Amino acid sequence: MSDSTFNNVKEKTHVFSKDRSAFSLNLNEVWAYRDLLYLLVRRDFVAVYKQTVLGPLWFFIQPIFTSLIFTVIFGRLAQISTDGVPPMLFYLAGTTLWNYFKDSILKTSTTFRDNQHIFGKVYFPRLVSPISVVISNLLKFTIQFLLFLMFYFYFISIGTNIQPQWQIFLVPLLVIMISGLGLGLGIIVTSLTTKYRDLSFLLEFGIQLFMYATPVIYPLSTIPEKYRTFAVLNPMTSIIETFKVGFLGAGTFNWWHLGYSFVFMTIILFLGIIVFNKTEKNFMDTV
Repeated sequence: MSDSTFNNVKEKTHVFSKDRSAFSLNLNEVWAYRDLLYLLVRRDFVAVYKQTVLGPLWFFIQPIFTSLIFTVIFGRLAQISTDGVPPMLFYLAGTTLWNYFKDSILKTSTTFRDNQHIFGKVYFPRLVSPISVVISNLLKFTIQFLLFLMFYFYFISIGTNIQPQWQIFLVPLLVIMISGLGLGLGIIVTSLTTKYRDLSFLLEFGIQLFMYATPVIYPLSTIPEKYRTFAVLNPMTSIIETFKVGFLGAGTFNWWHLGYSFVFMTIILFLGIIVFNKTEKNFMDTV
């Protein structure tokens, strides 16, 4: 982003100290720079498809085509169970949440690399950058969630046996948990990649494999009981399963599993902020 963007933000005076505690959240500073946060969110959201032919239509095309491919490969050819839910709707539910998590962690993981030309010129709370990525991806998630609802109500209108459950009211909590996981893991990776650049390539490869360890293309119920404990250790498992239970009436819901995911998210986010705060002090010396 060009330096001119910062000219639109109200001038602030700040004394930056390397002795600042790594445990400091600096939320008051982030709020003080909310104008900059808004500009970064707008940049991230608008710039993605700005020079494409189809533009914002890609927000719809990507999840639809992904779900169609999953339907053909895993639903028709591999005959993987979807717990009685129409395959298209089942896969769209999983990919809607997964795409938000994947995009948040991947784009947050390059914060220092993508903004090094700005970080070296002007002060602002560095945490604003990864937060802006998560928020801009939240807007994208909202659009794709509306797409999911369109398919959802279509299948209901044609008489598909879908039984929504009370867990549907947990969706805001699930979104917060995905945001926290994406932000926490992303800022840990971006902090480490200032010294170890290979981690960014490893993350892109690993996140693809991680999807197959998450019940996106299969329900948790298809995993043998003796391996199910390991699947639940994946914090995204209970989040996606709870979402499917709430909307589709199919899946596995357990308060303990969801509680574990929430605690895991909280710890990762806390550790991420600590590592991020330590890295930003000496970032320009290592980049």
